[in-house]
Amino acid sequence: MTYVIWVLQAILIYFFLSAGFLKLIGSKKSQGIFTYLNLPKWFMYVTGFVEVVGALLLFVGFWLADYALAGALVLSVTAIGGTLAHIRIKDSFKNMWMIVLLGLIAFVLVYLQL
Repeated sequence: MTYVIWVLQAILIYFFLSAGFLKLIGSKKSQGIFTYLNLPKWFMYVTGFVEVVGALLLFVGFWLADYALAGALVLSVTAIGGTLAHIRIKDSFKNMWMIVLLGLIAFVLVYLQL
């Protein structure tokens, strides 16, 4: 089971670290997404920070399991927020499937860490 947990952690680290850094540097794509979702620009930076922190907690979690649980919880809540942001504007599933999938992976990781 340990290998499954590590693979799930690695998947979440890759996607959330990438997305978080793009938000923190204020990439045009991230700005466009937050404009599309009718969210303020400052929230993009907050979201990016939370995503990077969650990914770093998961990284430390390779050695200290409690950190993996904390990171998975942070990213689960972040994924809920991202999904709700899409639902709020009645967005299509095509535009939100990735955050839904990553949220499900984060929830599975929380469950496996308990």
